[in-house]
Amino acid sequence: MAFRDTWHRTLVYFGLAEDDAYDEEVEPYGEPEVEMQDTYRERPNVRRLGARRRRDDFDDIFPDEPPAERRTAALRPVGGRAGNERGNGGEGRGGNGGDVRVHFVAPKNFNDVQDVADKFKDAIPVILNLQGTDTDLSKRLIDFSSGLTYALDGGMQRIADKVFLLTPRNVEVSAEERARLVEKGFFNQS
Repeated sequence: MAFRDTWHRTLVYFGLAEDDAYDEEVEPYGEPEVEMQDTYRERPNVRRLGARRRRDDFDDIFPDEPPAERRTAALRPVGGRAGNERGNGGEGRGGNGGDVRVHFVAPKNFNDVQDVADKFKDAIPVILNLQGTDTDLSKRLIDFSSGLTYALDGGMQRIADKVFLLTPRNVEVSAEERARLVEKGFFNQS
């Protein structure tokens, strides 16, 4: 009898015979629409998320690496526009008529790009120095930066070999700052 059972299970497996041991009992199902309505009633429609966590809230996965080189310099916002004339009163933080500082970043890994995005979102221009990074990382950083500037209506300008200036909307680099960048060898006049 064991050979017959094995042979029958083999035929069932290949679909050449029907399984006789199939349970004919069918559980009664409720109305599918009623079950779905009960499921939706149990879940809330809106879920509140916690406050936005800053990068400092996360554990550093590269604790032995020194932080990327960062410096700031003075800029001025584009004249003739006040904060409430920009269409959205929440935009243009940092464009209140005072000096805007340039943030300098020389990233060592892709995680450093978070600092670039945070400063750019705060309407602070960023100089991204990719001279010390490898080619693959440079490509990823340029792709991210170009997407960032496009999404936030900013500008991206190559100011030297592997050095880029990311300017937020309604911010321009002053003549004094350009002269200072030329002195440091960052700005290409061509």
